[in-house]
This record gives sequence, structure tokens and C-alpha cells, in this order.
Amino acid sequence: MSFSKVEALARGELESLQFDRLGFTLEQAFKTPFYRGRLKEAGIGEDFRPGSWEEFQRLPFTVKDDLRAAYPVGLLAEPHEKIVRLHASSGTTGIPTVIYHTKDDLSSWAGLVRRSLCAAGAGESDVFQNMMTYGLFTGGFGLHYGAEELGMLVIPTGAGNTMRQFRMMRDFKTTIVHATPSYLLHIHEKMREEGIGREELFLRKAIVGGEPHSEDTRRKIEELLKIDVYNCYGLSELNGPGVAFECVHKAGMHLWEDAYIMEIIDPDTLLPLPDGETGELVCTTLQRNATPLIRYRTRDLTRIIAEPCACGRTHRRIARIMGRSDDMLIINGVNVFPSQIEEVLMRSRGIGSNYQIIVEKAGALDKLTVKTEIASSAFSDDTRSMNALTRYIKEALKASISINPAVELHEPGILPVWEGKATRVIDTR
Repeated sequence: MSFSKVEALARGELESLQFDRLGFTLEQAFKTPFYRGRLKEAGIGEDFRPGSWEEFQRLPFTVKDDLRAAYPVGLLAEPHEKIVRLHASSGTTGIPTVIYHTKDDLSSWAGLVRRSLCAAGAGESDVFQNMMTYGLFTGGFGLHYGAEELGMLVIPTGAGNTMRQFRMMRDFKTTIVHATPSYLLHIHEKMREEGIGREELFLRKAIVGGEPHSEDTRRKIEELLKIDVYNCYGLSELNGPGVAFECVHKAGMHLWEDAYIMEIIDPDTLLPLPDGETGELVCTTLQRNATPLIRYRTRDLTRIIAEPCACGRTHRRIARIMGRSDDMLIINGVNVFPSQIEEVLMRSRGIGSNYQIIVEKAGALDKLTVKTEIASSAFSDDTRSMNALTRYIKEALKASISINPAVELHEPGILPVWEGKATRVIDTR
């Protein structure tokens, strides 16, 4: 398997490269109004160049609220004449987080995605159908330009219009798709409804991202669509997709350490955690001109896999994102992650691909309701069999999350279908 020299650098060489590029990031940071003030408050001058990880940890963290406070140009390090694109994500406050890009930034981003797709076994003979949303959201553009740089034929269908997706896949012999895992599960259900046979399609791989999902969900997609599914990680603050990517061994996502310094910290104490322990991922950009970010707290929970990968790449891997530190549900004093519920549902026979988690108040207590569709093959008018399936799901969930939830089974197609990121949790408390 061939890959670039930087992907196989010895650990010492890679860390040396990181510190060199960190100097550039700090230079850019001091050009921004936000970081000039933040670094000065931390007692860090413009000549500060960390030479060790202990010195590096003197740098302050950056959080999403900092990006909102710096809106619209407080984190802009380059003059407007050099800016060619911006991406933004919305939030509950109504103030978006904005990331600017120069031509060099976009080129670097495309290069990381190209590298990522190669790691997953894609090549220039593939036909790539991009089912992610195009616009201020980064998911569509990131994979689009990386796939083009690799030399693939790119079909930018965007999200939704499932019947058109089928037609394009069939007529142009699409071999790789990029979509959210929930949309791929919806695609399979639509194929069944419309009588579209798997043999009509030429698919061999799918790149999934945009929403956390379990290993059981990956296996379910692979089994239903008869394809290989690869997990990718990114967020708009760090460019978008292509921050980390699975190689063909599917043993964790290589985080590209020549472009990012990664840390795993305890989200409560903010202290670093050793490799292998689950905590919050923190990233520092190393090759971004327009919007440098220092020790950005992603809120995503994962762990570092330090053991060598069979592919030969030396960039360390992160495990599948198990959730977000700010997405954890506290239900009657018990910590519950939506991913725990998904794992139970996806490995349960007779359960379909669509579900919702409802949290509401019932008097002074919290009430958890899990709504899930039944698989078409398992749907029955037999009340006893449906009651038995409900009891099974309730018991499996209670064993996993230590809470006795209400479970509602629904006919296929009843729950909302999400063509972009799925809204799985509705918390009305």
C-alpha cells in the first residue's frame, strides 16, 4: 500500500514537524484581535515558541463560545483580499461560528481529504456520489474537492431526493457514496419499498460522517447494502471532514498529526489523559492561515489508539466518537449517552433503522421514551409478538443504561426521515 512520506514519519520526526508548524500557527494567532488579547492574558508574548509538551500546555484553551464572541472577524488572521471562502455553523444562541479560508487553506484541506480517501481504498477509477449538504455546512465541500483532487468522477447530488440518487447511482455506476449513516439506512428502506435490487447498483464503499453512530450501525449498513463503510471525523471549526479517517483496516481513525496537534483531556479537570483513556478531544491547527485555532475543545469524546496500525501509517488513531461531553443526558441522576441506546437498537433483531429518543418531565421525575420503527420483515399484527419485542427492547436498554425506559414500536416509515444530520434526541425538560 502506497502513501505519502509524511504519513509514515517516525514519531520523533512527526513531533518535530508539529512544533515547527506550531510556531507558524502562533504567528498567525497574534494577528487576530481575539488571540492577541487571550494570549496576553495568559502571559504569553509573541516570541513564545514551545519546545516541549509541558510548555505547549501553557497555551489557553479555545471554546465554541470564544468563536461566537469573536464573530464576525475577531479570529481573522489574513486581510480580506486573501480570503476566498467562509463556512459557518449555527448554534442555539443564533450567533454562528465562522471559519475563513485562503486558497492555501482550501488546498491543504483538499489534500488531507485526498489522503483520507486513499487510506480508505479509493482511487481515480471510482465514481464518487456526494450525498451531503452543500452550503455553509462543510460536509459537502470537504469531500467534494478531496475526491476531485484524487481524480475521481464526482457527482454532487447533495442531500435528499432519494429517487434521483438511485437514478444517478445506477446510470453513472457510482462506486463510492458519502452520506450520513441515518440516510444510508433510509436509502436501503427506500430500495425495498421501490423494488430496487442491489444488483442494479455498483456500490462498493460508503464514507459516513456528520453524526455519531455506533459500530453496530456500521455493521448494519454493511450487511444491508453489501458495501464497506468507513468512518470519517471532522467539524467545521477544524475545516470539516478529513480531520481523521479510517484506513482499509477499519481499526480507528488516523488523525492527521501533521495538520493538527491532538490532546485528550478530562472535560471536568481539563488535565491531560493518557493514551487509551476516554476524554474530550482537543485540537490545534498547524497549517491554516486565515483562522488559526489553539487548543480547541471539540466536546467530542474519544480515546487515542497508540498501537501501530497494520497499514503502516504512523499518525495515531482515535476511536469512534462515543458522543459529546455536552450531549450527555442526565436522567434522574443517571448519565446516558444516545450512542448507548443506538447500540442496543441496532443489534436487536426485528428493529428497523429509524428511532427517536424523547426526554420529558413526568411530575418531578424525568421520563425517557425510546421510539423505534420495526423492520419491515418483522412487522406483524400479532399483538403478542409485538409485546414480546417491546419487553425485549426494554430489558436490553435497562441492562445497558440502568434506566427503565418506555418503548414505543412503530410501523416502518412513521418516524421522521432525516436527509442531513438526524435529530435523534428531543429533550423538552
